[in-house]
Amino acid sequence: MRMSRSTASATVAVALLLSLPYEAVPHARVKTPVPAPELFGAACRTAVRGSHVTAYCHNPYPETDRVSLHVQCDRWWDVGSDGSPVAAGPAMTVRLTGRCWKDVGAVWVSHQKG
Repeated sequence: MRMSRSTASATVAVALLLSLPYEAVPHARVKTPVPAPELFGAACRTAVRGSHVTAYCHNPYPETDRVSLHVQCDRWWDVGSDGSPVAAGPAMTVRLTGRCWKDVGAVWVSHQKG
């Protein structure tokens, strides 16, 4: 008695699957939960008027954010400044100020976990 072609090919396929090592057999994938993004950092807005700089930083999150104002002056002889860190607690707004002698080149605020 002869086997039909479909039965013979199915038998060969099953034999090949059974001969595969366990690691090569596909397994059901389990999705690992993605951690929620960490909510941190005060929202800061800066204003430059002439040679004076003012920054307001509001922290809407429950962790304290230590913010610091950095001012880079435009002239090579005008020394820029890095302000001391100020603690902006939860639901708190802080005001930071700085200045140059002549023109302001760049302003930014840095954040540290407090």
